[in-house]
Amino acid sequence: MRINCLSCGHKVELGDAYDDFEGPVKCLCGAMLEIRTEEGMLKGIKIAEPPARPAPRPKRMEGAVPG
Repeated sequence: MRINCLSCGHKVELGDAYDDFEGPVKCLCGAMLEIRTEEGMLKGIKIAEPPARPAPRPKRMEGAVPG
């Protein structure tokens, strides 16, 4: 089975192990796709949401007095 990446259009070749599958697939461009297949047929595809990143810590200013 082949699927087209929703980000770059690359054709991603999936083996028989993906005939009944639900989960992530990574394209060569780095995009993570969430797919769902049944009996070798694609039933759903979307770009996976990137994991949430923790908020950056504030940088300490040069010469600042610790408080």
